[in-house]
Amino acid sequence: MSLLGIDVGTSGCKAAVFSEDGRLLGLAYEEYDYQRPQLGWAELDSLQVWRQVKRTIRQAVADAKGDPVKALCVSSLGETVVPVTTDRKILGPALLNFDVRGEEYLDELRGLIRDEQLYQINGNTLGNQYSLTKLKWLKQHQPDLYRQTDIFLLWSGFISFMLGADAKVDYSLANRTLLFDLERNDWSDEMLELAQLEREKLPPTVPSGVVIGSVANAIAEELGLPAGIPIVSGGHDQCCNGIGCGVLAPGQAMVGMGTYLCLMPVFRRRPETSAMIERGLNTEHHAAAGQYVSFLYNQGGSLVKWFRNTFAAAERQQAQASGQDLYAALLSEMPEDLSRIMVLPHFAITGPPDFIADSCGVVAGLKLETSRGEILKGLIEAMTFYVRETFEALPGAGIEVADFRAVGGGSKSDVWIQISADILGRPFVRPKINEAGVLGAAILAGVGCGVFPSLEAGVETMVQLDRTFDPDPKKQSLYSERFAKYQRLWPLMADYLRDLTA
Repeated sequence: MSLLGIDVGTSGCKAAVFSEDGRLLGLAYEEYDYQRPQLGWAELDSLQVWRQVKRTIRQAVADAKGDPVKALCVSSLGETVVPVTTDRKILGPALLNFDVRGEEYLDELRGLIRDEQLYQINGNTLGNQYSLTKLKWLKQHQPDLYRQTDIFLLWSGFISFMLGADAKVDYSLANRTLLFDLERNDWSDEMLELAQLEREKLPPTVPSGVVIGSVANAIAEELGLPAGIPIVSGGHDQCCNGIGCGVLAPGQAMVGMGTYLCLMPVFRRRPETSAMIERGLNTEHHAAAGQYVSFLYNQGGSLVKWFRNTFAAAERQQAQASGQDLYAALLSEMPEDLSRIMVLPHFAITGPPDFIADSCGVVAGLKLETSRGEILKGLIEAMTFYVRETFEALPGAGIEVADFRAVGGGSKSDVWIQISADILGRPFVRPKINEAGVLGAAILAGVGCGVFPSLEAGVETMVQLDRTFDPDPKKQSLYSERFAKYQRLWPLMADYLRDLTA
């Protein structure tokens, strides 16, 4: 018997079948682009992504060559909701977290609740990247869609629902809406009233790793799955990434090198509110019961995808036709030495601590001899510098990290991991299976259906480590000098970039 993990992200979806001892039996991936109906808008075509998710499931199950799936679970992007009816009809697209719609409500909301009050309830401060403002926008600007929607589902719950499960949302994803009470593990009546949103439009909340339904007969036949197998509640993709690389306990951190570059430390008790707000750090339920996490992130992988699409468009088409790994080829062009360019990675709204939306990207230091490989290395260095700024503030909030695990597409590159280790000055450990999101979901599926007695037992059985990347002392010192120069760039250009963006 095997376990199926599904991961739905901002730019692609994948499905993987694992044996109960952690061997990868089948894997399928499909990429997609978000839609841009107007300037500043960004949304996923929910119906199209659902079709692609089904294709990846069907392919992964076929690749497993008849090893029957015993249970499945879904990991997904956060914040973004899909409008559906109770009879599983998809009503519209899903607004992404960097879509500008909803910004107009922030000033009004700030007048109704202070950051400290909201943080006590939800573990986050106000921002347009969360579901709350998007739901308010839909209610005001698309009232017919809002009225017709029986329930707004976050993506893990949406895919599970379309496969046959009950409409549910796990705690980690519920927290990404701003409408969830972190202590009560339920929707916050205070936040719903403040936002003028209805509880009945939201699904019941459950912990990760519990059975929420079973695969419907018709969909099972379509996808090659056994009918009636359990569907287990999943989690926010970063939390599932953590499970898939064994990051369950305080002192550990997952470094997700995917669409987002995300460092996720684990801690057992909620830190003091003012210390977290000062550092722009959130608090969220881990998919591991009894633990919390925070996210230090930026749109790292999206910058690499932008680089590929902009500087290697023709090669991308050739690579797709031949099955070549274009990312590996581009990364191999990076120079051995530090890049001589300096990048400000404000290509979209930034992550913590400041969530800057009124800026834009900068690539400085270009010369006639600058190669595209050096530009790519400058992008990777800059996104890691950005994370370092917030990482260095963690001890002040009482969060210590000693064990770093690197996962995601970028972790396939030894060079990329080594750059991260050199800039942060910490050893990085890479698991043997870097597709940690689908592996984490599969482990949760195994816990939910009783294959494993606990999450810890599932991780011990299925997660194996590959190698450790220690920082190079010489490059670590050079990167510290470059980091000091990086820190000067935004203060020097902030006013100009705000004017340019406006």
